[in-house]
Amino acid sequence: MSEQNAPDKSASSVEITLKRELAHGDVIIATAPPILRHLLANVDQALFSDQVIATIRGMMLHLAQQMLANLADVRGISNRAEFIEQSLDEIASALLDETDFLSHAHAITVEATLADRLSRRSGIDPVLSPVLQELVSSTEDQVATGAMHALAAQARFMQQQGRMALPLHELPHDLFERAMQIFREHTAADGEDAAKAEKAMCDAYDPDQRRVAKFIRLVSGMQHRANRALAVDNAGLSIFVTAVSMAADINRDTVIMSLGEAQCARLALSLRAAGLNQSAVEEQFLYLHPEITLPDGFDTIRPDRAVAMLNDAQDEGAH
Repeated sequence: MSEQNAPDKSASSVEITLKRELAHGDVIIATAPPILRHLLANVDQALFSDQVIATIRGMMLHLAQQMLANLADVRGISNRAEFIEQSLDEIASALLDETDFLSHAHAITVEATLADRLSRRSGIDPVLSPVLQELVSSTEDQVATGAMHALAAQARFMQQQGRMALPLHELPHDLFERAMQIFREHTAADGEDAAKAEKAMCDAYDPDQRRVAKFIRLVSGMQHRANRALAVDNAGLSIFVTAVSMAADINRDTVIMSLGEAQCARLALSLRAAGLNQSAVEEQFLYLHPEITLPDGFDTIRPDRAVAMLNDAQDEGAH
C-alpha cells in the first residue's frame, strides 16, 4: 500500500508487496495480546491512560462482576457489593490472562472507537445507518422487526462501550464457555450454590440473541441487496465488518483488526475476497484510509487468489 502512485507492476510483484505487508501486519496482531496483558497488569495506570486499555480492563471487571452477582443472588447475600468486591480482582485477572478474551475485547473496543471516528470525520452514524433506516421502514414485518432488533442492539453496544461494559450474553459461545470454566475454578468452595449460579447464567445465554447474530440474520435477509452492506457509508461500520466477514469467510474480529493503519494490505485483500472490485475497494479506503492508494496491478488479483493469500498468511502466522 502506498500514499503515492507507484510505477506499473506485474501481478506477481503486487502479490509480493501485499504478502510482505500482510506478514508485517500479522506480527502486530500476534503481539497485541501480550502487550495488552503487560499494560493491563501494570499498577501504575498513570503511565497507560489510553482509552482502549482502560475500556478492556473495565470490560473484564464487568464480566467478573456479573458472574459474582449471580452467585450472590443464589446465596441470598444482602451486601452484594461487598461480596462481589472480595473476588472481583481475582476473577478479572484470570480473564485478563486469557489471550482470546483480550483479543475479542480489543476488537470490539476498536470497533466502537472507529465507529465514533467515522461519525466525526464522515458523518456516518454509528447506530442508525442508511441500510438500517431503510430496513426499519420495510413493509415486510419480519424485515422491519429484525432491523429494529439490530438497531436496538447496536445502540446498546455503543452505550455499553461508553460504560466499559461487556454483558455475558454478548460473548461468543466459546468465550462464554471459557468464562463459565473460570467461574467454576474460582468458586469451587461455594459448591452447589456456584453450580446453581452457573446454571442460571447458562440458561440465560442465547447465542442467537447476540448483537452480531442479529446482524448476520439482517445481512442474510437482504439477499440480492446484501452488497449494500459491503459499503461502510451505507451499512455503518458494525454491519459493514459483519458483511465482509460473511462474504469473505473471515473471523469478524480479524476483519475489525484489519481496519488498523498497519493492516491496509489485509483490509484490501479482505474486501477483494468479499467480492469487491478495485473501484469499490478504493471507495471504502476513501472512508477508512483516505491517505492510502492501492498499488497498481491490484485489479489483477482475483477474489479466490485474495482468499488464498489471506489463508497462507494465517497458516504462516500459526507456525
